[in-house]
Amino acid sequence: MPLWTIHHTPGTFTDAEKHRLASHIADHYEEVGLPRFYVVTLFHETRPEDFYVGGEPAPAGVRITIDHIARRNPDQQSRRRTAQWIRGMLQPHLERSAGLHWEFHVDETSDDLWMINGLVPPPAGSDAEKLWAENNLASLY
Repeated sequence: MPLWTIHHTPGTFTDAEKHRLASHIADHYEEVGLPRFYVVTLFHETRPEDFYVGGEPAPAGVRITIDHIARRNPDQQSRRRTAQWIRGMLQPHLERSAGLHWEFHVDETSDDLWMINGLVPPPAGSDAEKLWAENNLASLY
């Protein structure tokens, strides 16, 4: 499961822009074979007086934390490609705002403590996972 938690100052995104970005993120993970419903995106609006960069309030900012659980990168080169892939996803949505401070980081978490609807997700690339992706829902396997 990729979990994207997006903290942003007011006015950064309209509801339609949030929907577009969340769909865009899910599209990218689906393209690499993950079931679309694995992708969760949470938006948290944060007042500028509660959003500090370098100890100072940020009038316009976005801070994104991404938890990768379903897949992990095996090496540094792969991690760098993932960071570039994420940057490419975000740039069209964030660079339109002049003066916006934005950053992200990715944590790669063990899948041993992960369940969806009480089910342990099937192994990566397995027929069961492909069925989950095709049906876009968790089911017994």
